[in-house]
Order: sequence, then C-alpha cells, then structure tokens
Amino acid sequence: MDLHALVRDGEWTAKPVRAEWTAGGELLVEAREESDAWRTTSYGFVHDDAHALLAPLGPREAVEVTFVLDYKEQFDQAGVMIRVDETTWIKAGVEVSDGVAQVGAVVTHGVSDWSVAPVPEWVGRAVTVRASRDGDAVTIRARADEEPWRLVRVAPLSPTADARAGLFCCAPTRAGLAVRFLAHRRSEPDAALH
Repeated sequence: MDLHALVRDGEWTAKPVRAEWTAGGELLVEAREESDAWRTTSYGFVHDDAHALLAPLGPREAVEVTFVLDYKEQFDQAGVMIRVDETTWIKAGVEVSDGVAQVGAVVTHGVSDWSVAPVPEWVGRAVTVRASRDGDAVTIRARADEEPWRLVRVAPLSPTADARAGLFCCAPTRAGLAVRFLAHRRSEPDAALH
C-alpha cells in the first residue's frame, strides 16, 4: 500500500486541519493545536486526538512511513502509529523535546511510556520509521535518508490484536505544524531482530 492508497483507503483517527497533495507529490498534513496521543503517566491527562491515517495491519506485516524532519517546536512530532483501540497503541517517530529532535516511541497498554534518543543530525532530512509486527512483538527501527537502520524499540503486541497502522503527526503546544509525508510502504516483517 503506497501513500496514495493509504489516503484513498485509510481512515483518520482525528481529522487534521488539512491534508493535501503538494505539486511535488508529497502529502502535506497540518496538525491541530493541542493534538496529541498520551495516556496518564506522569502528566495525569489523556489525549487521544493525534492525526493518524490508518489501514489494517496484519499479524505478520511491516509498515514504513517517510517524512521530512523540518519542524522544530516543542513536542512537534511525526512518524508511524499502530493502533488497536484507545488504550492500546504504539507511536514511533521523531519528536522535538527541549529544543532537540529525538527519535523514540510511546507504547501504551492502558498507560503510556516514552523512550527517546537525540538525533539532531537528522534535521532537514527524510526520515523513515519502520514498525515490523511479528509474533507477539513490534520491532521499531528508524533512519535518515539511506543510512543504516537504528533499532529504536521492541514492544509487545498481542498476535491476535486487530490492529491498524499508518502515518501520524500531532502538535501538542502550537498551531501551524505541517508535516510533509513522502512515502508509506507495507512489506513482510523483518526476518530477524538483529
């Protein structure tokens, strides 16, 4: 499923301010101010209005999302989301935290957790986030341009869960975040963890 097929066949969890094709064939998605995905941990709130465009994800399938990392405000974020329901989901991508672009993931099973690692060298480049679902796990990798994949996270997900996956973005602290998505791909899951 390519980006055009995802737009045609996928469904938004929360409609963005706009989603439109650019002259260069990119999907430009503008996030609504205060949109986010988080459940309870440390902050004490629940947000379930991130802009995720999702389509069914099989129990042995991988999804990749490519976007341009050209945003810089606090908590601006984009990447890939796998969602079962409002209490079970994974989002992975690049989020700006305290002025630094951070690759990471939020894994939510009732409550959310968050892991990050700084990637300031990725700013201004095409970033691809890959979530590979197989067995009871989702393996998340990411890279800028054609660099080698970096392992970001291995997270649990029931092999029987009815999941949907695709691109997402959100802007918890501001209006005007517009993310340029370049690609969406589906493939076989990764053959090995390492």
